[in-house]
Amino acid sequence: MKDVKIIATGFAVPEHVVTNDDLSKILDTSDEWIVKRTGIKRRHISQNENTSDLATRVAKTLLSQSNVRTQDIDLIVVATMTPDNMTPATAAIVQGRIAAEKAVCFDISAACSGFSYAISLARSMMLTNNWRHAIVIGAEVLSKLLDWTDRSTAVLFGDGAGGVLLSQSNATHLLGQSLKTYGNKGDQLIAGHLDVSYDILKNKKKLSAFTMNGQEIYRFATHEVPRSILKACSNAQIELDQINYFLLHQANSRIITQVAKKLNQPLSKFGVNIDEYGNTAAASEAILLAEIIQKNRIKPGEIIALSGFGGGLTTATLIIKY
Repeated sequence: MKDVKIIATGFAVPEHVVTNDDLSKILDTSDEWIVKRTGIKRRHISQNENTSDLATRVAKTLLSQSNVRTQDIDLIVVATMTPDNMTPATAAIVQGRIAAEKAVCFDISAACSGFSYAISLARSMMLTNNWRHAIVIGAEVLSKLLDWTDRSTAVLFGDGAGGVLLSQSNATHLLGQSLKTYGNKGDQLIAGHLDVSYDILKNKKKLSAFTMNGQEIYRFATHEVPRSILKACSNAQIELDQINYFLLHQANSRIITQVAKKLNQPLSKFGVNIDEYGNTAAASEAILLAEIIQKNRIKPGEIIALSGFGGGLTTATLIIKY
């Protein structure tokens, strides 16, 4: 086995849609204000599905699109910052629901870079263990971590899941990558903090809501994402002009525009769906990839750059020959 390739993609989002006008009824905001600053018009918000439910829907879609049998899945990795539980892992729940008894399963937490991190990790494990098939999913129900009275975060996020089915290949598909963590900046984006009390009887056992320094994250993304993409291209020994599609984490449409400008690449090469889904963290790249493939906009043999960035702080770019 030389490498692994993507043989199926899929995504799942809750049916319930919350528009900017809906949010303006509970927050001091407006559709114009949100669209101008973020590019977001709508987001899908879960009413009864947890992270494992969305992830399971994706796993079933991936299997239905391929000839791979459930019992042949060797690995399931779920990237999420909003798991159902601390334990069992969301991936283990998915395994049980689809009866993939052979699969090794675990979650990873790398926030909005999680999907790219998970693909890189799954590929390495497949190559090391000579495993044939792996399911990689990014899944989030961010709505359960939001403070819906905080305008700075409540308008940004949505719920959803997306994923890929990876299989052995004799050809090279991962051409290059760049993964980096900036732990000294980690306090700029925090969610789910759990305090420890000096008195164990006073432990609150309550996770904190999402907090973010929006200006710092914007500055970080517009500076570090272009660097990450350039480093991954150098690693792959290809030029930017050879990339057919740039699929960035959907955090803010202005970030995508700025990255395109800094790379001197046409905006038409950058997929965008933040207007429909908002920021879905680890799910965003996966949802965008699945949508674009579903619309036949990426052809076999074309080169894509998957680039995630966010909490940690982290960046992660993969250069993939589809």
